[in-house]
Order: sequence, then structure tokens, then C-alpha cells
Amino acid sequence: MNTSSAEKRDWKDTARPFDRLAREYDSWFEGNPLFRIELAALLAVQEKPAHPSLEIGVGPGRFARALDIDFGIDPAISPLQFAGSRNILCMQAVGEKIPVRSGCMGTVFILFTLCFLADPAQVLRECFRILKPDGRLLIGMIPGMSKWGELITRKKEENNPFYRHARLRSVAETKALLSLGGFSVIESWSTLFQPPGNTLTAESPRQGSEEDAGFCVLVLKKKEADGGTTQPDYPDN
Repeated sequence: MNTSSAEKRDWKDTARPFDRLAREYDSWFEGNPLFRIELAALLAVQEKPAHPSLEIGVGPGRFARALDIDFGIDPAISPLQFAGSRNILCMQAVGEKIPVRSGCMGTVFILFTLCFLADPAQVLRECFRILKPDGRLLIGMIPGMSKWGELITRKKEENNPFYRHARLRSVAETKALLSLGGFSVIESWSTLFQPPGNTLTAESPRQGSEEDAGFCVLVLKKKEADGGTTQPDYPDN
């Protein structure tokens, strides 16, 4: 499917602040308890991610380095310089057209990026295409109905440069989108039940996906059909 000119503007507009403020964005992770809490939930996943692995929206590569992800793509070029310095093999690209051959990836990560995608349906088609038959898709998301999701929505309404193009979804809505893309959830974790505005303390993730969590991890596999995996056709979102 060809990306429309409006969608092209969308991803460029979304990428621009991350490009322009790359150093500020990267420094946000330094000593940030949010990063540690979210990373703990990702590391709690029992089925360890297979290699080779790719992160869509790798940014400065903080999560990729901590999770031992091999490759990364991002439309914003400046953060990729930080990712490269962290030994992530990366290139400028969008999730709607991933420059990777079909059926070669063991794991694809989409961390905090699903809400920024101009065409999430097409990105999921690409994930399905590049994953091995037994590959895994790993989503890290901020549930839109949580207190943290409400905070992001307020920042969007205030025209925050990082969040003005964000489109947060509930866990249920996200699972429905992923199901239409040919994926089924096999494991999930939730964390960040502390509300924003308070001093954050270390928090152990809980199994399951909860709408009131500030961060959820979903691990998915390709749905099986007729003894194999078949990607369904479905309307764009």
C-alpha cells in the first residue's frame, strides 16, 4: 500500500521534535525512575526475545541497548547517532516500509511508538512480513485510560512538541488492533500503578494487562490458520 502525502507529513511532523531535541530526549533517560520501572517490566518477560531482533522507533537506543536488541529503525535521524554510539545497527526508515527481507526476524519491538504511527495497520503488516513463522512481536504501551495516559493526553492538548501527534489507545483497543493484524497475545505484564506527580519508587511488574497501569507489555505471536500462519486482510485504522 502506498503511503499518502498526508501520512508522509504525519510521520515527518511526529519525528521533527525528536530530531530537533535529540540530546534533551536522550538525557531524559539518565537516572530516570520511569525508565527503570518500565525496563523492569520488559525484562520480566518469561519468553526471552529471539534474535535477530529489531526495534521500530529505536530513538537514542536506550531500551535497545538494555534489552540487547540488534537493529533499530527510526524516522528521526539525530537520535540514531546516539543509538549507533550504543552499538545498535540502525538506519533511518519508517515502520510502514521496513527495509528488511521477509521472514528473517526473531523478535520485533514497538516500544512507546504505536501511538505515534501514521498508519499502524500497515506497520503491523510489515511486522508480520518480516517476522519468522515462530517470531514474536513485543509491544510496550501507555494505556490511554490510565492516569499516565491522561497525563499524556493533557500534554497533547497543550501542544507539547513530543506528544502533540500521539494517539493513545486502551489496552482492549490495542489488542483488537493487533488481532486484526494477525497477532495473538501470549504473555503480558503491567506496572507503574503509582500516579504521576509523586516521587516514584521501585515497582515490581504484575502479570497481565491492566487498563489502569501506566505501562503495559504485550508479547504476541502470529495467529495460526490451517496449520500455518496467515496474515488476514483488514481495513486500515
